[in-house]
Order: sequence, then C-alpha cells, then structure tokens
Amino acid sequence: MLLKYGRKKLSLDLPKENLLKVLKAAEKKGLKDPLKEVEHSLANPIASKPLLELLKAKKIEDLVIVVNDVSRYTPYEYMLPPILDTIKKAGLKKEQITFIVATGVHAAHSEAQNREIFGDEIHENYSFHHHDCDGELVELGTLSTGNKVKINKKAVEADFVITTGVILPHYMAGFSGGRKSILPGIAGRETIEKNHSHMVHVMAENPPLAENPINQELFAGAELLGVDFIVNVVTNSNREIVKVVSGDLREAWSAGIESSAEMYEVEIAEKADVAVVSSGGFPRDINVYQAQKALDHADHAVKKGGTIIWVAECTEGLGEERFERWMDEAEKPEDNIERIKEKFLIGGHKAFAISKVVKDKEVILISDLSKAQSENMFLKKMRSLAEATNYLENKYEGNYKAYVMPQGSLTVPIVKK
Repeated sequence: MLLKYGRKKLSLDLPKENLLKVLKAAEKKGLKDPLKEVEHSLANPIASKPLLELLKAKKIEDLVIVVNDVSRYTPYEYMLPPILDTIKKAGLKKEQITFIVATGVHAAHSEAQNREIFGDEIHENYSFHHHDCDGELVELGTLSTGNKVKINKKAVEADFVITTGVILPHYMAGFSGGRKSILPGIAGRETIEKNHSHMVHVMAENPPLAENPINQELFAGAELLGVDFIVNVVTNSNREIVKVVSGDLREAWSAGIESSAEMYEVEIAEKADVAVVSSGGFPRDINVYQAQKALDHADHAVKKGGTIIWVAECTEGLGEERFERWMDEAEKPEDNIERIKEKFLIGGHKAFAISKVVKDKEVILISDLSKAQSENMFLKKMRSLAEATNYLENKYEGNYKAYVMPQGSLTVPIVKK
C-alpha cells in the first residue's frame, strides 16, 4: 500500500493479520464537466437570485472575491473563470475586482505560489491583496459570546463580496468552507484567537455541528460582514469536484455538508491498538501546523495507550512561530494542556492539539524533521515505514490490530454506537 508523503509516496508493508481495516473515503466520482457545473450553479443558486442578476441590481464600484491560501487546495481552474465571466457580463471591469487571499494567521503567498494556485493569466491581470490579521481591520460589532469581530478593511468597504471555498471535514469547526472564508480567513488575530479558544471544549465534548460554539461564531461573524454570494465545492480525495453549491451563505454551504459527510465520515466498530496515518501529501503536509489535522483524526481511531504512526513530510518545518516556541518551552505534554486553559493563543492551540494526543498515546513521526525537532514535540522520530512497522512488531510481539488511514486529513473515524 502506498501512502502520500509530500509530492511522493511511501510504501507500507503491514502484515494482513494485523490489519483491521483501511479507512478510506466513500469516494464519489468527479463531475464530467466541472466548468459547466459551476456555470450552472451560478445561474441556479441555492436560496439566492442568480449571481448575474445580483450584480446588475447593485451599484458596484469595488468587488471582492475571497479565495483560499496555499494550505487549502481549491480547484480554482474550474471555479474562477465562470465567476469572472459572470462579473464581466454584469459590466464590471478588472480594475474593480480585488482578490483577497484568506490567509487567516498564515503568511502571504510568494509570487510563485500565487501563480501556481490561480494561474498566470489571473495573477497578472487582477489585483491580489493578502490578508494581514494584524493589519487594517474594521470592528463590526461584538457577538453574544463577547468576541469583538474585526474584519479586513478592504472587504468591509467593498460593495459586493463573493467567497469561495471547499467543504471538507474540519477538526474544530465541523466542516471548512462557507463562513470560514471570513472568520478566520480575513479576520483579526484577536477575533480568531477568541473564536478558536472554544477548541478546548469542542475537542473534549465533540458537540454536534449546530451546537459547536466555533461554528456558531463563524456564522455570526460572517453575517456581520454580509456575504453577497458564495461558491463552494465538495472534492474527492483525487481533488476532483463532486458537487458545486452556490448562493446564500448559510443555505448553500449547508447543502454541501451532506455530500462531504457521506464521503469522509467513516464508521468503525471499535478503536484499534494502532493507526498508520498519512496527512495526505502536499499541501496538507507542507508543515506540522497543517498536517496536525490527520493526527487528530487518527486519535479518534486508537485506544488509550495505543500507537500512531504519522506520515507527514513537513518541508516547511512546524509552520508557525508561537507553536514552535510553546513546544520549546514545554517540558511535558501536560504543560501545553494547562497553558492553553490559562490563555488561548493562536499557534499555542496546535501545541495543545498535539500534546492532547501524545499524553495518552505514543506517536511515531516519519517526516523531514530532525530527531531533535520531533522529540521536541514529544514524538518519536523514525526514518521509514519499514522501521516503524518493525518497531510495532517488537512492541506488541506481533499481537496488535491496526487501522490504516491513507487520507488522514480528510477521513473522520466515527465509532459506531
């Protein structure tokens, strides 16, 4: 069996008698003509008038399109041309359009990254603005939770806002896409930190989506801004579009959830001794910050005291300064767990998420990180899957059962009740 590792694949040789199940997505076929499906969705949206009609009905000087950053693969080669064609038909010029890259707390793209994601033609002909969570923001109001919602000034001042995204399982928010384009995508650092501080409760209690406080705040924040139209897609593990949903922020996004859940929520009868999990290759394992989602999903499939073999290349290291600093300063996993309860900080939340797993389970990391970097996160460094499986054989004396999760960032194990 091959597991994705960056842009390569690693071979896993696990004895048949030890394999409990391979947890793969219930794949749906990609659409035959995704470009046409996006066009059809724009003209036949959910709980909204067609995009062209909305654009013509409003006096627009500045239009903003919110797009994902490099850490979230989005099939823009199919999504953006129909959107831009529709905007052109409405009489707007290229100079009136600004793409805001929803970096959240991440760094801005390099020019090469921007060209790879959006293509040379769009990169060269349109204005791109990379969100800065510490930059120019406008406070829109205070939520019932006390969170002050600060949003990117360019988006607030725009006459029309279109958001784009992919609807996939998300370990904190339930699902990505929709409202996440605004919060955390183009929100202020303090707003994001206050929202993400609910993760301690969410990861402990695993509430249903409607009761998830993170999800509730995301919607409330996005609705304060006012999103005029969304275009979201559901993709399979081959990154092919299987469903397009456009229109109203809440209704269109909700229409995509069922399709995503059908593919990526995987029922298991019981937890196993071991899970071998790949974060899914580039860009999902570009750094530990992004790759961690797969570790969280594997945690749901493994017994307390069990073992997780985590495959994630992480060519860009840990991926965030505070995350790295918290790991440097912690002497044991419990330090990060207690620290996040005292004061929630972005970056620190990743240290908490990893520490929460390694406190109860042994985690072996196969990556480009050094032994020192791995051990600094309380992870055992191994050079290959062969070394890791030999380690399992010795540790359990051959008597163990394992799940294999080739799409670990996507598949969410659910224990059957």
